[in-house]
Amino acid sequence: MPIPARRTHRLWRTLATAATAALLAVLVAPGAAVHAAEPTGSQPVYSYEKAIRESVWVDTRLDGDGDGKTDRVAVDIVRPREPAARGRKVPVIMDASPYYSCCGRGNESQKKTYDANGDVVQMPLFYDNYFVPRGYAFVGVDLLGTNRSDGCVDVGGAYDIGSAKAVVDWLNGRGKGYTSRTGTERAKAGWTNGRTGMIGKSYDATIANGVAATGVEGLETIVPIGGISSWYDYYFQQGAPLYDSGPDWLSDYVESPDARTRCAAVQKQLVDEAPRTGDWTSLWEKRDYVKDADNVRASVFVVHGMQDLNVRAKHFGQWWEALAKNGVDRKIWLSQTGHVDPFDFRRAAWVDTLHRWFDHELLGYDNGIDREPMADIERTPDHWTTDKVWPPRSTQTTALRPGKGSAAGVGTLGLKTGSGTETFTDNPALSETDWADRIDSPTPDKAGFISRPLAKDLRLSGSSKVTVTATPTTSSAHLSAVLVDLGPATIRDYAGAGEGITTLTDRNCWGPGTTGDSSCFLNTQAATTDVNSTIFSRGWADLGTYANPDKGTELTPGKPYTLTISLASADHVVPKGHRLALIVAGTDKDLIDPPASKPTLTLDLSGTAARVPVVGGADAFAAATSGSVTAAPHSRTADGVSPFRQDRPVPGGAH
Repeated sequence: MPIPARRTHRLWRTLATAATAALLAVLVAPGAAVHAAEPTGSQPVYSYEKAIRESVWVDTRLDGDGDGKTDRVAVDIVRPREPAARGRKVPVIMDASPYYSCCGRGNESQKKTYDANGDVVQMPLFYDNYFVPRGYAFVGVDLLGTNRSDGCVDVGGAYDIGSAKAVVDWLNGRGKGYTSRTGTERAKAGWTNGRTGMIGKSYDATIANGVAATGVEGLETIVPIGGISSWYDYYFQQGAPLYDSGPDWLSDYVESPDARTRCAAVQKQLVDEAPRTGDWTSLWEKRDYVKDADNVRASVFVVHGMQDLNVRAKHFGQWWEALAKNGVDRKIWLSQTGHVDPFDFRRAAWVDTLHRWFDHELLGYDNGIDREPMADIERTPDHWTTDKVWPPRSTQTTALRPGKGSAAGVGTLGLKTGSGTETFTDNPALSETDWADRIDSPTPDKAGFISRPLAKDLRLSGSSKVTVTATPTTSSAHLSAVLVDLGPATIRDYAGAGEGITTLTDRNCWGPGTTGDSSCFLNTQAATTDVNSTIFSRGWADLGTYANPDKGTELTPGKPYTLTISLASADHVVPKGHRLALIVAGTDKDLIDPPASKPTLTLDLSGTAARVPVVGGADAFAAATSGSVTAAPHSRTADGVSPFRQDRPVPGGAH
């Protein structure tokens, strides 16, 4: 009778922990005391300076550039010398990226550098410095079409994902590798046991998600930081364009110069199959990893900024929910930042947690990390709480309904179904922060609905949906829906240049370094701002997708349409004395592109509702909004978040 997969995993960890304990006993200096106690984690017992640095080109069995030869992907490796000399095999930490030569990685935009032999000298980030001395190999993969690899970039498609998957196959003895880009001398990965963990931020995290969704054997864990889970949702949401360009621009941005000359056919496909109409096509189907979550064998440690306006928070929410549905072992960190690596907002805790995670998943240490709280959530700058399970088990979807107020556009939000209508006109010059700042005033550009001041804290945890019944005056219309915490607070300035962090001038070090590869990185601190309101969840849609989310249609002016908008996942506590608000409006400046016209829309309040994940459900909302409480005052000195920066769509950025 075969042993179930998860039981096999536990058995391997037990055996691996015993083997590691024996290995450490051998590595202890002569004469030192050897304790019988089981080690708690891997130790820096290997030389980083003497580490083996080599390059391998792995045959991907793909021919993206159509030259009749299979493409080879470049793989740069840093691994400890001592285990190989003793015939011992090591696991792999891998970051597959298109950014190693074009754009750089991390807060300091580090790029790979090479010596005269073509071996890597500087490997960006701290992973090699910290983990190689602890018995891991670090592998940096140049995706096809980038740096020293053959082939073409296809932005999350078969070439991107296939090139990284081919490396996992090679590490597990299932593929062919070579010592040069064009030569015939074979390179084998006999130095590794094949157990691989993928990590990376943004585009790199996306590749980790995609490779995990193939179910490739040997990929034991992934750590996606700010990763995309469906490429359609990077460029559109329910037909509404989030940017004014598509994946062809990104492909051209990251490709090596010689790849651009040979990849015209792939570029054309990225244009032809990603129409700016926002319609779902086969191109997006192939780049949707959520649908394949049932293939995931690896454990997943998700990290995401809840105010990430680059890879927006919808991505982690739908990925997390799909993983949970399929019983994947998982852990999550949610910060108040934008698109920022945890190394730059919670450095010491991050390095320690990541170390224990990889020790557990790749070396088999029974260090208890799997029994610790599943979720770490940043509540205020640098203040974190934990949850045993996320979202909490007491979370219940609760329907909050808008009602008419005493002034036009300033309505109520409660548990009872409202009646009547509210009207607003799309104004693409205004943003969600403009709407929130004038929530208590009648304005022509938004409809706002506000709860009573809260008698106790109210927590929302997970994904929300807002259903609207709207009648447009034109044949096209875009809608935005946002949830707002109304009340004074100090938050990270997520829309500023640092997206919630400030980079300092001093450094600290994480492992040994060499002349060409320092382990010392610039320190950071939280960049904060005072606000009168905090938008904590948002979503957008083209009203023309009311009947079919995959394809928009022209609207009939004067006809009502009902549409449900998916909002980004979040975990937010609205404090006692604050108010919870729902705002429905048109174009959200800099976050979606406007339609061809500027419609006026009339909302039927009886057909409009927000279904939100309330911890404690409707009873908790009722209790929080009962009684007589004075609303928290607005501060006239609040700075507010910085103006949004409408950048080109590059899942990577400076952080």
